[in-house]
Amino acid sequence: MTIPDSESFFMNNGDSCLPLTPEEEKRIIKELNDAAEANPKEGSLYYLVSSRWWSQWQKYVQVDENTEQSSIEVIMDVPCRPGEIDNSLLVDSNGESNEPVLRSFLQEMLDYVLVPEEVWKKLHEWYKGGPAFPRELITQGLSRISIVEIYPLHLQVIDSRDDSIQNIHISKKACVGDLHNKVCRILELEAEKVRIWDYFQRTKHALLNNFDQILEDAHLFTNQYILAEVQIDGFWPSGSGMDSTGNELALVPVEPSRSSFTIAGGPTLSNGYVTGFGQDLLHGSSLNSTFRDAEDSYDPSDTSNRGDGGLTGLQNLGNTCFMNSAIQCLVHTPPLVEYFLRDYSEEINKENPLGMHGELAIAFGDLLRKLWSSARTPVAPRHFKAKLARFAPQFSGYNQHDSQELLAFLLDGLHEDLNRVKNKPYFEATDANGRPDEEFADECWRNHKARNDSIIVDTCQGQYKSTLVCPVCSKVSVTFDPFMYLSLPLPSTATRTMTVTIFHGNGSGLPMPLTVTVMKQGCCRDLVRALSSECCLKESEGLLLAEVYDHKIYRYMENPFEPLSSIKDEEHIVAYRLPLDYGKHLRIEIMQRSKDRFKSEMSNSGNHKLCGTPLITCLAEGNHTGADIQAAVSVVLAPLLRTKLLIHPNQMQTCMDNGSGPCVDSTNLMESCGPCSNNVDRTTSNTETEQACSREESFSLWFFDDRFTGSRTPIENDTIVSLGTSIKVVLELSDRERDFYDFSYLEDLPVVFKSGFPMKKTRQEAVSLFTCLDAFLKEEPLGPDDMCNHYGGLGGGHYSAFAKMIDNSDWYNFDDSHVSPTSEDAVKTSAAYVLFYKRVEDDHAMDTAESSHAYSASG
Repeated sequence: MTIPDSESFFMNNGDSCLPLTPEEEKRIIKELNDAAEANPKEGSLYYLVSSRWWSQWQKYVQVDENTEQSSIEVIMDVPCRPGEIDNSLLVDSNGESNEPVLRSFLQEMLDYVLVPEEVWKKLHEWYKGGPAFPRELITQGLSRISIVEIYPLHLQVIDSRDDSIQNIHISKKACVGDLHNKVCRILELEAEKVRIWDYFQRTKHALLNNFDQILEDAHLFTNQYILAEVQIDGFWPSGSGMDSTGNELALVPVEPSRSSFTIAGGPTLSNGYVTGFGQDLLHGSSLNSTFRDAEDSYDPSDTSNRGDGGLTGLQNLGNTCFMNSAIQCLVHTPPLVEYFLRDYSEEINKENPLGMHGELAIAFGDLLRKLWSSARTPVAPRHFKAKLARFAPQFSGYNQHDSQELLAFLLDGLHEDLNRVKNKPYFEATDANGRPDEEFADECWRNHKARNDSIIVDTCQGQYKSTLVCPVCSKVSVTFDPFMYLSLPLPSTATRTMTVTIFHGNGSGLPMPLTVTVMKQGCCRDLVRALSSECCLKESEGLLLAEVYDHKIYRYMENPFEPLSSIKDEEHIVAYRLPLDYGKHLRIEIMQRSKDRFKSEMSNSGNHKLCGTPLITCLAEGNHTGADIQAAVSVVLAPLLRTKLLIHPNQMQTCMDNGSGPCVDSTNLMESCGPCSNNVDRTTSNTETEQACSREESFSLWFFDDRFTGSRTPIENDTIVSLGTSIKVVLELSDRERDFYDFSYLEDLPVVFKSGFPMKKTRQEAVSLFTCLDAFLKEEPLGPDDMCNHYGGLGGGHYSAFAKMIDNSDWYNFDDSHVSPTSEDAVKTSAAYVLFYKRVEDDHAMDTAESSHAYSASG
């Protein structure tokens, strides 16, 4: 790709220059950005640009080409060219360094955008400004995920001569040699006269003299101290453990000597599995080194006595409370404590391609034993976090994370590292096929255990029953699936008020609008249930939801899982009371229009406008004629009659024979129908009597096409109705005939919700564990032992853990390094986020089971 020379873009005029057009800037930046994204390489530089300035530039060059503006809008709203690049919002104003320091906890897109180096150079050439924040593209973890390192390691270098502190920012992918050179440049000293120590919490841990080692593997954490010792007159400062030649001196250990066996029963430090990662820990120190990591300063033999153990806190390494709370819950789970305190080396599965070669299990076991040692000094889980970041790069760095997500990864990783099954057999998925649940569940569990067998499966896994029903053929499929944790949904407390008009398909009542309250995130099935309860629906009846638009059925809502969000407030929704098995009946959709407004001879040329709301009734299965349809229409129109001259007895009997069922109103009225009964009302005119007894002359029915624009076919008594699931007919009434009916019930349907209408506020039910479980068990298309608490919102907060001790059942609060006793009542808090439950053996134990041991929360 050839980029034109910058001289062709600018015309020098003293100190000023003429910028490019917005279109040219946009084209050049796009070409540079596309070229960089097409070939990203590790070590490539990206620059942070303030989102505010970037959005101004995008508006200037009109990046959003989909936005259509009129010519007047373009003239009135001409975007201005942005000023200098302003990254001041990204700078930490409290920084003491001479160089600008990036603010903590910035979010991409919200606070900044990343642009390739060539894009930054071109923008800076055009606009100047700054400051510049170059960041390197690095790879993390075994999967070598590429990310831009926004926040490099921040190290505080202490000069041993005067205890002064200098701040250094360096990539975690840099080598120890790079760090050493940078320290020498800051102190302005020769390299051979300076050596650096891992000085975490102002305690010497390891001499950093393996210059080829990556800082990420050296277990260095942001904001920690680095001690720079300066050689004076050929001697290093006293007490360092080495002479002037760099040889180690024989010093008396100031801590208990290490046992020759580690937690898994193997050789010291490596658990019998020497890995490259484990060897890195030994660089620059011997097995007898006085300067050990705080994690290692314990005697494994002390763990045989648990009386004083389990009350050790975990130091916060920088937003690691999410990890600390989850770990405390796991290390206070009795079966895991018993397992990891004994020799488990024979169960480590190094060959499992789904595992971490046993390294995660060893690191977790080491940490558990430290926490269960008799010492109460808080442990810094640096080694464990380094392992975690190696296998799960998403947890690297010092951003806030979700405790449950970490727990899910950790349990799965421990299971694969400790899976006793070396060669997994293959099993085809099967169905219950009518077998008893207990028999099929046992088979599913045996198949699962044949492939997955570990202490995690023994302790943390179970089964739940899953039932699927095919919406087409109604086939029921039952499976038993393993689970390790239940992610419970928060039940929706947001409700919605909906008004629906109920119509009787058998003519047993007048239309009636009903207003119900349903969950806002519910589905049509929830609406049908609410309406069924409100209108006292019979067991033999069902409701058919439909949307009415322009006096026609616009759509039927027969899918019970259709979300209610698809129904807008301004729509007109109706529900028809029909037989429960209305799908097996012939459905008649009846629309109305006035005969006098549209002449019959204009049927093929007029604009046939409908009126009112469609009615629906059903006929039983079988062959039907036009007379059957006439009778069914008469029944469904019966409640709308203004007079008691209602239905001829012959037509009522025909309607009942066809499955529509007699309507209560029509039966009562028919008994007093003068001209049509034995007790004829002689005051009724002959004309009215003929109209009441001869419904064929009172209205006419027609078959129309779906658009009501083509030819129409009259429905006579002897018309044969073609077989099908539904038919559409149009009812024509003259103005005089319409006087017999009150069609106002079919006009002006209420909308689903009228804005501005005052609604009575109801008290929302508080969210509890039981409502969450109910939401989990809801159909779709225990006492806590450990608990993880979360204090705060979705964007951040703090985690802590409550745990019950194994031996004395006392509760303790684990808040990072701080451990304090607490009461059982204090454990019951709304901050509970992750809960651990102890499995009970039988139903009777449920009533007397004690609450479980730990839980974690955040805020």
